Amino acid sequence: MNSIKNVPARVLSRRPGHSLEAEREQFDKTQAISISKAINTQEAPVKEKHARRIILGTHHEKGAFTFWSYAIGLPLPSSSILSWKFCHVLHKVLRDGHPNVLHDCQRYRSNIREIGELWGHLHDRYGQLVNVYTKLLLTKISFHLKHPQFPAGLEVADEVLEKAAGTDINDIFQLTVEMFDYMDCELKLSESVFRQLNTAIAVSQMSSGQCRLAPLIQVIQDCSHLYHYTVKLMFRLHSCLPADTLQGHRDRFHEQFHSLRNFFRRASDMLYFKRLIQIPRLPEGPPNFLRASALAEHIKPVVVIPEEAPEDEEPENLIEISTGPPAGEPAVVADLFDQTFGPPNGSMKDDRDLQIETLKREVETLRAELEKIRLEAQRYISQLKGQVNTLEAELEEQRKQKQKALVDNEQLRHELAQLRAAQLEGERNQGLREEAEKKASLTEARYTKLKEQHSKLIATHAELLRKNADTAKQLTAKQQNQEEVARVKEQLVFQMEQVKRESEMKLEEQSDQLEKLRRELEAKSGELVRVQQDLSRTEQSGSELSSRLDVLSAEKEALSSAVRQQEADLQAAQNLVQEKEAALSQEQQRHSQERAELQGRLADKESREQGLQQRLLDEQFEVLRRSAAEAERILQDAVGKLDDPLHLRCTSSPDYLVSRAQVALDAVSALETGHAQYLTSRSDASALVAALTQFSHLAADTIVNGSATSHLAPTDPADRLIDACRDCGARALELVGQLQDQQAVQQAQPDRVRSPLQAILQLGQDLKPKSLDVRQEELGALVDKEMAATSSAIEEAVRRIEDMMNQARHASSGVKLEVNERILKSCTDLMKAIRLLVTTSTSLQKEIVESGRGAATQQEFYAKNSRWTEGLISASKAVGWGATQLVYVAPGSRPTRWCFIRASTKSSSSAPMRLRPARPSWWQPPR
Repeated sequence: MNSIKNVPARVLSRRPGHSLEAEREQFDKTQAISISKAINTQEAPVKEKHARRIILGTHHEKGAFTFWSYAIGLPLPSSSILSWKFCHVLHKVLRDGHPNVLHDCQRYRSNIREIGELWGHLHDRYGQLVNVYTKLLLTKISFHLKHPQFPAGLEVADEVLEKAAGTDINDIFQLTVEMFDYMDCELKLSESVFRQLNTAIAVSQMSSGQCRLAPLIQVIQDCSHLYHYTVKLMFRLHSCLPADTLQGHRDRFHEQFHSLRNFFRRASDMLYFKRLIQIPRLPEGPPNFLRASALAEHIKPVVVIPEEAPEDEEPENLIEISTGPPAGEPAVVADLFDQTFGPPNGSMKDDRDLQIETLKREVETLRAELEKIRLEAQRYISQLKGQVNTLEAELEEQRKQKQKALVDNEQLRHELAQLRAAQLEGERNQGLREEAEKKASLTEARYTKLKEQHSKLIATHAELLRKNADTAKQLTAKQQNQEEVARVKEQLVFQMEQVKRESEMKLEEQSDQLEKLRRELEAKSGELVRVQQDLSRTEQSGSELSSRLDVLSAEKEALSSAVRQQEADLQAAQNLVQEKEAALSQEQQRHSQERAELQGRLADKESREQGLQQRLLDEQFEVLRRSAAEAERILQDAVGKLDDPLHLRCTSSPDYLVSRAQVALDAVSALETGHAQYLTSRSDASALVAALTQFSHLAADTIVNGSATSHLAPTDPADRLIDACRDCGARALELVGQLQDQQAVQQAQPDRVRSPLQAILQLGQDLKPKSLDVRQEELGALVDKEMAATSSAIEEAVRRIEDMMNQARHASSGVKLEVNERILKSCTDLMKAIRLLVTTSTSLQKEIVESGRGAATQQEFYAKNSRWTEGLISASKAVGWGATQLVYVAPGSRPTRWCFIRASTKSSSSAPMRLRPARPSWWQPPR
């Protein structure tokens, strides 16, 4: 693992005196600093020390949870350079991090894909590289998850490759295709980087060029392994399949071979790569897969990563160019021409040759010193790796010992229970033994056979006591030597079971013997009668029996003393068992204390988690409350425009109002869904906030357009529309008010806004202009008819105004007569202007019809242009009606202001012009 170098052992070990929480907090802080320094917007390559700390963090926590918890919050969509460096760090973490990193990255595949797709749609140079890089990372994650035999670093032995490929030729074929796809992604990234760079050597020494070239180091490492594996698999495929079948594989391999060889050649020519990586050289031509012996000629390309100098120090110049001659040599004075172009004869100066030789020797000396430094650094690295492995082994051993201690504790408890059961069994055996002794003492003086059976019983009991003593000794040895506790425990269990089985067998034998003794005792009773008779007959036999009885009494005393000794040994064994029980109780007490301490920590952790959960709920409700407050301000502004006099001049079409109301109704459905989701899980208010924001804007738009539409509508529909808008605003404000109260969110009913919106929608549909109920073939005649009617109305209006003027002259005088004459004269002039307008429009209408109809008749032209014809008819009706209404203005009274409102030409059908009085500024709609 090339990234873990020069790591002090204290990084991987816990410092004494620090709790787990403090250590975790320090670890998170260190990781956050390293991630922020490694992934930034500066156009410079990622520093190895920051990447190395991130990789060490993955090994420390056995995964990439901390890395993703910070990386997911980076503003990747805001900077393409930031996204590029994030992909670079992720590639290094995948290759050199802990094996669990691969599974952690699997959960964030969608985030990686979204970043790539976002920058792929933008015309940004780094953005296009990010798009290619994310595809490579996704391919890498998928390949290694599908083939866990290959680590993310792609370094495995040939035996592992053969095992992963298997014996099925279809699996080998598929694995080769997947490695080809893997190699294509790697080569595509390298080609994209070189395409954006100038191939000059100096470009690789600039920070902008190094920022693009730095990820290619990992690409070179991946490609070297993939090339070796594909060569192996191709030779294996050619050994099992015909050459024609693998023609496509060979063509694809040859294309990748030439691309990879060109990539390695161009990279090895750059100074940036020469000090960071030793790039292998590929052969001049690809391997000949048709010849099996060519596999022996294949040489695995090996990539070597040299030891790196500390990045905090500036790199030293290996060659120092002095500005003057060396000490001890005379100074050479040359003019500006010689210094610039050299001597006239073109020969070089001797002092420069000497200087070059001196510099070469210095370079060789520095190279030797550098090699020594590399060897020493390698030795340090080996030592540190050994320390790391030792610490990890110690940690694992401690975990195993802890688990083993818990298991031993349970086994000792079980063993103690077995010992107690064995003790009870021994007590029962002791009672049986005493009973047997009593029965034997009654018959031992008279029967030799009974003595022999009793002796066997005593020997058996002695054997049991000896085994019991051995068991006690083994328990004492177990207490002294804790390392042999498992083996002694097994022996004890086995011996106790054996003793138990032997005891049961002996009890059965003793029961049989007692039955046999009873039968023999009954048989001997008759013999005793006969013996007594014999005893009475012979005294000599009695004296012999008396002497034998004395011998048996002595033997009995000896046996009694042996039994007392065995009882003392048994008591010592019981005392030893009590000591083991006391030690076991102390161990149980210590474990109970540790358990209580762990339970306390668990309770603290649960309380902190509950606090964080409550904080999350409060933050989500705060977001919802602020969104509801903003929605309330939007709706209040819209409702306020219903009473705004300046808004009376704003107009809108019913068609637009219907479209806005329909979209607002759809937003109500989304609002209901978001409200239900929030009530189900209050830790996520995103859906409700989004739906509320959309609903507030659409509802406010509907209210404003409803008010604007009412300005063009008749009085009754306009009042109903205004009332519907007010009802909609009131219910919407009530809803957003409930959403701002944490107690009232549960009782909020978004569906109550639906009914006023549906009323607005219905009124808008009712206010839509209706087409003229005239067939197209009658439009031509209707145009002439309406134009004639308009001319007649204007003639009638002129005649009536003249009559009114004559009446005013007879009925009025003075100033009133003068005012009335002026008013009627203005009306007469207006009528003349209207008559001229109608005449001019009629002439223009004829010209338009004659110029546009061609060979068609006038009726066919009107029918073909029906919308234009309907507008013309509507305009003529409005002009005639306005001329008629103008006559009813009484001279001398307060004139009523009239306004002509033209129907919108964007509506679905042409509507006649409507004439309605303009509302004064003091007028308010009915509530």
